[in-house]
Amino acid sequence: MNNGLLWRTIAELVGTYALVTAGCGAVMVNELSGALGHVGVALTFGLVILVMIAATGHISGAHFNPAVTLAFALTRHFPLREVVFYVIGQGVGAVLGALTLRVLVGDVAQLGVTLPAGSAAQAFGLEVLLTAALMFVIISVATDTRAVGTPAAVAIGFTVAANALWGGPISGASMNPARSFGPALVAGVWADQWIYWTAPVIGAALGALLYQFVRRTDAA
Repeated sequence: MNNGLLWRTIAELVGTYALVTAGCGAVMVNELSGALGHVGVALTFGLVILVMIAATGHISGAHFNPAVTLAFALTRHFPLREVVFYVIGQGVGAVLGALTLRVLVGDVAQLGVTLPAGSAAQAFGLEVLLTAALMFVIISVATDTRAVGTPAAVAIGFTVAANALWGGPISGASMNPARSFGPALVAGVWADQWIYWTAPVIGAALGALLYQFVRRTDAA
């Protein structure tokens, strides 16, 4: 690993750590106090993504999500050889975030673990859909020069918040294997976690490929 890749990986670790501590922390604080409500929790996830993209996007691209990294690699916008480093950084950041919450807040709300409210099939389908929508936005503002007028951090952050607002009560609106893995590992909760490791990967790939198709069609 060269120095550039090392610092990019660390930036991914820091960003994913912030996502888990703020987002899952909001779930836990709301469980304790009821002060945030569902809207407050959804906005917290969106806002932390917004600020961390603004803070680290110029360093690593601010993926903070293994599904996003894999989708960028699939569409040749990211080197395949660097995927494993980003995924490890994201996973470590998520675990450290969950450990921090365990120490500071305690064993509350299962550390914000994502769990289906309905059936596993329903949650799986919704996670695919939500992540496809998120990735469609991410790849458009990150790779298409015609979208430079739209601040990437704002567009992506608000997409996360919007998805969490309507999808969160059903599937948890994870859209991110690392975000789900960290709390699940530290809390020891493995029920239905396969949904949150597979559906976002499928959804991100579909969203990225759909934008590539639309982009080529428009260019033609």
